[in-house]
Amino acid sequence: MKKYILFLFVLVLTSCSKDDFSEQKSLESKIVVEGWIEEGDFANVLLSSSIPVTDVIDSTNVLNHVIRSAKITISDGQNSEVLRVKNDKNRIPPFVYFGSTLKGEAGKEYSIKIEYLNRVVEAVTSIPKSVPLKSAEYIKKNAIDTTGYIFVKFDDPSAEKNYYQIATKIDGEEPIFVPSFYGNLDDKNFESSSVSVQINRGVLLFPKTKFTPYFADGDVIYVKLRTQTKEALDFWNSWQNEIVNSKNPIYPSNTSLKSNIKGGIGIWAGYGQSTIIVRTSPKK
Repeated sequence: MKKYILFLFVLVLTSCSKDDFSEQKSLESKIVVEGWIEEGDFANVLLSSSIPVTDVIDSTNVLNHVIRSAKITISDGQNSEVLRVKNDKNRIPPFVYFGSTLKGEAGKEYSIKIEYLNRVVEAVTSIPKSVPLKSAEYIKKNAIDTTGYIFVKFDDPSAEKNYYQIATKIDGEEPIFVPSFYGNLDDKNFESSSVSVQINRGVLLFPKTKFTPYFADGDVIYVKLRTQTKEALDFWNSWQNEIVNSKNPIYPSNTSLKSNIKGGIGIWAGYGQSTIIVRTSPKK
């Protein structure tokens, strides 16, 4: 099994500071949601219960907190479907709730309702219109280097308000798209409508090899430009700030993670998307 997981997943599991652990032990565990629906694709949801901060965080303990018997309903206001759950051995956690009939469309609003035991968790999101990637290129500082960065270019529509997230997936190594570090963008910070951005690899937990923020010769990299809502931007920025501000990435420094989940924690997000495949130079 490939031991990969978005850092987000464990981060929200332990979303209390060490100083609060005695209080946390007396509280009921929370339902943790990591869910999304993209334009042209179906919904995906990862579901767990929160892990006490005093517990050991490893792949086995994460599996013990996965919720796989919830009823999850997605609706666009007119049509709805109940998600099914499948075992995906390329992921940790390996259980993913997925849709197959309700496909994401730009401009539509999507609600999620999670029913588990005596609890109900809900959230609403929308899918912004996609913005196409113009290019994505692998660039090394020196020709003899074996690692480099990805540079992406796109045109930000000047008449629209947009929030972006850039994510990458290395073929054969990562089963899902991982948000790039410092890849959450607000177009108010752009100096012009022609945008060029350097991309660093996002943070993973339980990696098969030592993590580096670079890409390497021989990688086949899927680069995705997502448009997202302000709520999603705020969540991902708070997630990023936890990593930056905490010396120990397992226990975040505070409880400042944003969330749009009513009755739980985490994120339910709609994304527009544009994807380009980058093939780096072969290893020498």
